[in-house]
Amino acid sequence: MKHIIILGDGMADHAIECLGGRTPLQAADTPYMDMLARKGRNGRLVTVPEGFPPGSEVANTAIMGYDLDKVYEGRGPLEAASIGYEMASEDMAIRCNIICLADGKIKNHHGGHLATSDGDTLIRYLDEHLGNDRVRFITGIQYRHLLVVKGGNKHITCSPPHDHPDEPWQPLLVKGDTPVDSPADKGRMTPEETAELLNDLIVRSQELLAAHPFNQKRREEGKDEANSIWPWSPGYRPSMETIGEMFPEVKSGSVISAVDLIKGIGHYAGLNIVEVEGATGLYDTNYEGKAVAAIEALRHEDFVFLHLEASDEAGHDGDLDLKIRTIEYLDHRIVEPIYNEVKHWDEPVCIAVLPDHLTPVETRTHVKGPVPFLIWHRDITPDNVLLYDETSAVAGSYGLLKLGEFIRAFMRS
Repeated sequence: MKHIIILGDGMADHAIECLGGRTPLQAADTPYMDMLARKGRNGRLVTVPEGFPPGSEVANTAIMGYDLDKVYEGRGPLEAASIGYEMASEDMAIRCNIICLADGKIKNHHGGHLATSDGDTLIRYLDEHLGNDRVRFITGIQYRHLLVVKGGNKHITCSPPHDHPDEPWQPLLVKGDTPVDSPADKGRMTPEETAELLNDLIVRSQELLAAHPFNQKRREEGKDEANSIWPWSPGYRPSMETIGEMFPEVKSGSVISAVDLIKGIGHYAGLNIVEVEGATGLYDTNYEGKAVAAIEALRHEDFVFLHLEASDEAGHDGDLDLKIRTIEYLDHRIVEPIYNEVKHWDEPVCIAVLPDHLTPVETRTHVKGPVPFLIWHRDITPDNVLLYDETSAVAGSYGLLKLGEFIRAFMRS
């Protein structure tokens, strides 16, 4: 049996008064996810272990079956793997957003939804003026980039910018934690020195970006400026088993995503990274291209992890209508064509659909809480759940699973 996980990032939510106490999943038109829930088995999943932030890097790693206590190194190293930067043992890699500041506050975490070409222009400009033998800026995708500090110390407190919309930025600057006496930290800067370096880069980036012609033009047009870097989620090079080592029945597999950190997880999991033209990580992503890529990968491989970012971005922007629309896009333009194709195959295909975490539109940030999941294949014995949503999944036959229990249940379905 082949297996595909279809993951709608941040798709889960809370009940919303203007929707009559329904969630966006309940309000959205999702006939194919509802049908798979009705024909399959359902449950809820705790994706974030105690002591970890409810971010996509944590939740997706847990969904793939990894023990976060053993492998977690933050987003930076995952995104380094995705963009082809091979970390040296002394490197500290940290996610580097280009964000929008206004009136002393974080207006948004994405710099006005930067195009990758514009992000590349700004990152190269910053590397030219701020980069040196210790510090290097590396282009990622859109507003999501990478900062590598040789000898940097990961024991620092950083504030993810998407968790602090409309909050003053200065109190959120990087802070050094208590030093840790471990072999991985030998010969590195202290946490406080690392924090001071990063905060200096933040302030200097603001001066440089404000003067860049890209932002001068945006200012004239009244658009959001991409006027500050914001580093967060640091780590060293991780050590992870591959999916094939954890599940020997998986001889080969692929990951399909527009997001670097998901590609990075796939890289360390031993999956092929499939690039889809027009994949943006937003509501305008190439849904049809991703569905075709997933189907083609399944023809030749045993396992596919298909990731859609759009609902998470809509949640961070507090855009309820858009979040509902992105959920419907996932149903109509991803789940429908994949199901209609693979249901006829001689070799059965097991489909799972789930979010990685909640991104409520009313709080605009990731929050902890169980997410609904469904698992279907043509020979599965269905439970009594009729719809796919946060409330219906409570009655699912899988009950409440935690962390790696999901993928183990999925792979033996």
